[in-house]
Amino acid sequence: MSDSNERRAKGAKAFGEVYEGILSADPDTPTGDAFFDLMIENLFGEVWTREALSLRDRRLLTMGVIAAFTEPDTFEIQVTAALNTGQLTIEQIREIIIHLTQYIGYPKTTTIRGAAEKAINNWLKTQDKGA
Repeated sequence: MSDSNERRAKGAKAFGEVYEGILSADPDTPTGDAFFDLMIENLFGEVWTREALSLRDRRLLTMGVIAAFTEPDTFEIQVTAALNTGQLTIEQIREIIIHLTQYIGYPKTTTIRGAAEKAINNWLKTQDKGA
């Protein structure tokens, strides 16, 4: 297996662990989309798989950056993945919002809070179906 193929397989596995089925990447088939393929090989194959930080730590850092850039759709995906993986509880997600408000401001956090609550409500509905 070539170095690139190994990074792709490692990256696709990490991508699956990070997004817990919300998003997926085929480990064997490059998409032909250079941006996506590089993201899988480099970001997920090299960065998310480093051992110094846990996936939860990396998710918290990522959520902070996403919030600072006011990217509600991406924040919603992160919240859903954090709940699906058990990395964060609903209480912890709401506490993150309170903490972030002090650093990124109320206007940005209001948008992010809406995305988080949407993800929480959708996640709770899936939990009710599983019960």
